[in-house]
Amino acid sequence: MTDQAPTNPISGKFPGFSGPHAPKDSDLYKCVHCGFCLQACPTYLETGLEAESPRGRIALMKAVNEGRLEMSPSVVGHWELCLQCRACELACPSGVEYGKLMEATRAQIKEHTSKPITERIARKVGFESILTSPTRLRMVGSAMKFYKKSGMRTIARGTGLLKIIPGDAEAADDYLPELSSSYFKASGQVHRPEGAVKARVAMLAGCVMSITQSETLEATVRVLIRNGFEVHVTSNQGCCGALNSHSGYVDSASDMARRNIDSFLSSNPDAIVTSSAGCGATMKDYDELLEHDAVYAEKAERVSNLTRDIHELLVEYGFEAPTAELNGTVTYQDPCHLKNVQKITDAPRQILNSIPGLDLIELAEPTVCCGSAGTYSITQREMSSQLGKRKARNVVATGANYVATGNPGCSMQLDFALNEVAKDSNTKRTTKVAYVVDLLDMAYAAE
Repeated sequence: MTDQAPTNPISGKFPGFSGPHAPKDSDLYKCVHCGFCLQACPTYLETGLEAESPRGRIALMKAVNEGRLEMSPSVVGHWELCLQCRACELACPSGVEYGKLMEATRAQIKEHTSKPITERIARKVGFESILTSPTRLRMVGSAMKFYKKSGMRTIARGTGLLKIIPGDAEAADDYLPELSSSYFKASGQVHRPEGAVKARVAMLAGCVMSITQSETLEATVRVLIRNGFEVHVTSNQGCCGALNSHSGYVDSASDMARRNIDSFLSSNPDAIVTSSAGCGATMKDYDELLEHDAVYAEKAERVSNLTRDIHELLVEYGFEAPTAELNGTVTYQDPCHLKNVQKITDAPRQILNSIPGLDLIELAEPTVCCGSAGTYSITQREMSSQLGKRKARNVVATGANYVATGNPGCSMQLDFALNEVAKDSNTKRTTKVAYVVDLLDMAYAAE
């Protein structure tokens, strides 16, 4: 740690935080426990428990850091129930960077606690093997497709096999996403506009969107070309490292960042664009992730400065408003890492409002997370489901034909939750989930 923790007369009983990825005291002791974060925190709103609020979780961090409290399963459980949505940061008058604190604390959990062996294996395979390789990610996607279409899923459900597999396999099976019919592969493609080139952009395409929403990546390319961008889908890129970083796998997240930095900068771009809010937030923080890397620190800062969310890029450079009408209504769900971290709220609405015939209806409780939060929808299924249904009920209340968003996790969570709410109420689902860029692409195609 870089700063000295306050002296506590009962400290020292337990080892406390340690190592290069420990939370910095300058961040940890900034919180004055005023409570402004409480009404911004989704898990506090759902439970009403102090320990499930940012203020309560920071109090636990301080107690562990000072050696007053052991990093026990119950303490870790309160930290792991955090969505890392970072809505609390907008509400905090003291400027506490809670996201940094929680990521550092997750790294401590990984280093100083022990999980059941099945969970350790699953985490290691997921974070350090599958997510680090686009090839293996596509292989897993193909295996999931085969499982769902071959009849194996029906057998697993019908025989009760999922009930006896360690972990919550039954819930995980329910949440399996629909995968794209074909995958989007980053292999050095260059897409040029017909007219003058407004700017050269490198596009992130190595993440989970390449197998779950490849159609949206294709729509992103078309929208960019339409608006005068030369698009480089650089080879050798991969997942941005967001899921690893949020889960305490700092070293593998750093390796993934280095790989992407080399890939993106190889095209000498004017900007780096992503259609995923979570990825954009992580890439804009590459400079902090690699600030002590003598080889990559400067390059990481350059990538952070060049990174743009797709909505941000289109508004910044100027985009062509479509002329064809999409008659209907739309509501917009702010992805947490777009609203709370990147502070981008107007640009997506500006794009939606530019589409003729499409009426935007604002959503109730726009600051409350949908419950996706990366792997949270798998590891904290109950809370994730509660928040997903809360968001879905707000969507249904608008009566909108579409709910638009800008993040793969949000898209999958909304789709699942809307189905669940329709099932619970025995009604027919009427709202489709789409990306903002999907709707803009549809309007262009209708001209």
